[in-house]
Amino acid sequence: MKKWIFAILIFCFALGWFNFVFAQGEVLQINFFYSAICPHCDEEEEFLKELEKKYPEIVVNRYEVISHPQNKEILQDFYEKYQVPEGKRGWIPVTLTPTRYFIGFNQQIGEDIENCLKECLGEESTAFQKIKIPIFGSINISKLSLPLLTVILGAVDGLNPCAMWVLLFLIALLINTRSRKRMWFIGGTFLAVSGIFYYLILAAWLNLFLVISYVNLTRILIGVFALGVGIWQIKNFIQFRPGVCKVSDGKLNFQERIKNWLKNHTEKLAASPLTFAIFGGIILLAIGLNLVEFFCSAGLPAIYTKILTLNHLNPLIYYLYLLLYTFIFILDDLIIFSLAAITLTKIGFTEKYNYWATLFGGILIFALGFLLIFKPEFLMFG
Repeated sequence: MKKWIFAILIFCFALGWFNFVFAQGEVLQINFFYSAICPHCDEEEEFLKELEKKYPEIVVNRYEVISHPQNKEILQDFYEKYQVPEGKRGWIPVTLTPTRYFIGFNQQIGEDIENCLKECLGEESTAFQKIKIPIFGSINISKLSLPLLTVILGAVDGLNPCAMWVLLFLIALLINTRSRKRMWFIGGTFLAVSGIFYYLILAAWLNLFLVISYVNLTRILIGVFALGVGIWQIKNFIQFRPGVCKVSDGKLNFQERIKNWLKNHTEKLAASPLTFAIFGGIILLAIGLNLVEFFCSAGLPAIYTKILTLNHLNPLIYYLYLLLYTFIFILDDLIIFSLAAITLTKIGFTEKYNYWATLFGGILIFALGFLLIFKPEFLMFG
C-alpha cells in the first residue's frame, strides 16, 4: 500500500497540475505608487513605459504620493487589500498587479514583475520554469498550485520513515495486548496530540518569517539550508548499504537519546493501566515524536512556511493552509493505525521503501532550495 501511495505522489508531482491564469485579451490593471524625487521610481517608470509598449493589454495607473497626499490614502487601502505586513509599508516604489505586490525596484524585481504579468495574461514565461530531475524527468514547478504543493509536501513529510518508527513501534506493542479499546484510546490520543503540536510548530515557523523584516535574506538562508539538506539526503541514498547496520562509537547524539527515551516510554505506556497519568504520558510521547520529526523532516516545515509567506496571503488563509498541511501529514499515520487497530496486524516499512523515499525527499528539498534562491517567483502562486 505504501508503495502505491508513494508512486501516486511522484505521478502527481511530475504532472504539475493546475495552472490558473487570466484569460488572454483582458485589460490588466497595474497600480504604480511613486515619488517624483525617488531615483528608483524613475527607473521603474522607464521600465513600465517599455512594458506598456510590449504588452498593449496593460494599463498602468500612476499615483504620485508626495505632491498628491490623497494618494497615500489610496495606497493604504491597497495595503489592506493585499495584506501587506506593517514592516513593509512606507517604502516606494510600490507596484500592484492583480495577483501580487512588489516593493522597490531593481533588475530582478523588474523581471519578477514581467513574469507575473505574463502569467496573468496567460502567456508562457521565458524564465526558467522546468527543473530536470534524474529518474522523474522534467518538472514544471510554475504549473503547480499552492494547494497541490501543500498536499505533496505534507504527504512527503508524513511518509518519512525516520519519523514514523515510533508509531509503528507503538502499534506493535499495542497489538500484543489484543485490546482494540486500548489501541484506539492510546493511539487516537497520540495522533491527535501529534497533529496539534505539529500545527503549532508550523504556526511558529510562519509567524517567525512574517515578522522578520529581511525577507530576501531569510529566503536565501532557507534556500541554502534546503540545498544542503537535499545534498545530505541524496548522499545518504548513494551510501545506503542494504542488510547492514552502521557501527557507532558508543556516544549517542541528541536525536538518538530522544529515540531511546521514546522507546522506553512507549513500552511503559503499552503495558500500564489506563489512567490520567497514562494520558499525560501519551501527550509527552507525542511531543517527543515531534522533536524527532523536527530532525527527520529535514526542514520541510520551515521550507513550506517560507514558501507560504512569499505568496502574501490573507492571515486566515495562511492558517488554513497550515491546517491542510497538518491533515495530510497525519493522514497516513491515521490510515496505518486504523488498519492495524481493525485487523490487529502489524504494519511496517520495507528497506526498499526507505531507500527510494530518501532519494525522493532529497531531490524535492534540493529543488525547493534552488527555487527559493534563484527563482522564488515560481513558488508564488495565483
